[in-house]
Amino acid sequence: MATLRETATAYEAPQTLNIADLEKVPIDDLNVSEAEGINADGEVFKYKFVTLDGKDYRVPNSVIEEIQTIIKLKPTVKNVKVKKSGSGLGTRYKVEALD
Repeated sequence: MATLRETATAYEAPQTLNIADLEKVPIDDLNVSEAEGINADGEVFKYKFVTLDGKDYRVPNSVIEEIQTIIKLKPTVKNVKVKKSGSGLGTRYKVEALD
């Protein structure tokens, strides 16, 4: 049995990472789920995420739209890379096909 100190030291708060944190994203192997969160104003919002190696990665709608465009141009694409720039409301995502 662990002490409260040991438990607190080992504790990691659950967090949702961003899909741009991944080196490559396999588009055929990841299932998209939806969850709800609460913003700083206390309002509920919905977001999409994928789970890879036990970690959740948020997938913005703009990324899904760009992947849709890539698939239309290159139907055989298997992996993409998502690049993120900016922060907050100014965040922008760029998606490129890897293979």
